[in-house]
Amino acid sequence: MSFISNVILGAFSNDLAIDLGTANTLVFEKGKGIVISEPSVVAIQTDGVNNRVLAVGLEAKNMLGRTPGNIIAMRPMRDGVIADYEVTEAMLRHFILKAHKRRKLVRCRIIVAIPSGITPVEKRAVIETAESAGARDVFLIEEAMAAAIGAGLPVFEPVGNMIVDIGGGTAEVAVISLASVVYSQSVREAGYKMDFEIMRHIKKHYNLAIGEGTAENIKMTIGNAYPDPENLETIEVKGRDLIWGIPKTITIGAEEVREIISEQINAILNIIKATLEQTPPELAGDIVERGIVLTGGVALLKNLDKFLHQETGLPITVTKDPLSTVVLGSGEVLGSDEILKQVMIT
Repeated sequence: MSFISNVILGAFSNDLAIDLGTANTLVFEKGKGIVISEPSVVAIQTDGVNNRVLAVGLEAKNMLGRTPGNIIAMRPMRDGVIADYEVTEAMLRHFILKAHKRRKLVRCRIIVAIPSGITPVEKRAVIETAESAGARDVFLIEEAMAAAIGAGLPVFEPVGNMIVDIGGGTAEVAVISLASVVYSQSVREAGYKMDFEIMRHIKKHYNLAIGEGTAENIKMTIGNAYPDPENLETIEVKGRDLIWGIPKTITIGAEEVREIISEQINAILNIIKATLEQTPPELAGDIVERGIVLTGGVALLKNLDKFLHQETGLPITVTKDPLSTVVLGSGEVLGSDEILKQVMIT
C-alpha cells in the first residue's frame, strides 16, 4: 500500500503510537493522548501442553514472584527487543483492544519506537508482531528520535541535540540534527541490570532473597548516582533468609546502593563520552551550549543529572515526564504525515 493511501485511510482510523519498552508499554491514541501506561508483563497459565494468557500489564506485574507452579508471570521484552514473539503479540493485542475499547474490527496504523541498535531481524519481528496483533500498517521510528521530539528539541533544525534515553533494558545516547540521527550508541547496562545487581548483592552479603519489585523499589527510593553526605537515607528490606528459610528484614543505606549500581552508571557515562568524541565539531559546539537531555525511567534516579554534569561539564536537563517522553514524541509524529515521512525507518 502506498504512503498516500496510508494517509487517506489513516484519517478514518484510531491510529496508535506505541512505546514498546522492556519495563513498560505506553500507547498514545491519535486525538486522545496517552491511553495506556502499564508494565510490559504477561501472566500465563499452563497445563504442560496449552498456554492461556491470564493477565496483562499491572495485574500481571502484581503476580511476579507470587504465582503457583502452573502460572508464569514474565516479561516478553528483553534489552529493548522482543524475546518471546507469541507472548509479545498477545500483550500487544490486549493493549490495542483496550485502547480501542474492545472494538475488534478496528485495524489501525501503528507507529512503534525501537532502539537504534537492533538488527533487521529484530525490526522485522516488531513489524510482524504488531501486524499479527491487529495493525493495518506499521511504521518504525528510532526511540532516540521519538524522545527528542517528545522533549521539544529542535530536531528539524541544523543544530546538534543530544538525547540520553535510559529505560529498563537499554541506555541509548544519540546526537540528532536535521531530522536524522547523526551518531548513536547504546548499552544494555540500564534499569533492570541495576535491579539484578541489587538482588545479587543482597543475596551475597546478607543471605537474603528478594524479588524484582523489591529491588526496583530500593533503587528508586534511596538509590542515587552522586554522593550526598547530607542525605544518608536507609530503607528496610524484607525477603527470605537463605539459611533458615524464614522471612527476614534488613536495613540498607543509600551509599551502599550507590556502590552497587555504580558500574551501570559509569557504563552510561562512558557511552555519553564516546558519543561526544564521535560528534562532528560544529554539532559538539551546539551541545556544549545546549547541553544534554535525559529521559526514560532511570532519568528519575536521584542525582543522576548532577553526576553527569560533574563528569562532563555540560548542562543536564531531565524531561518533564521521562517515562512518557518517547510515546509523546511518537504521538506527535502520528499527528503529522509530513513528519512521519522524514523520521520513519525505511
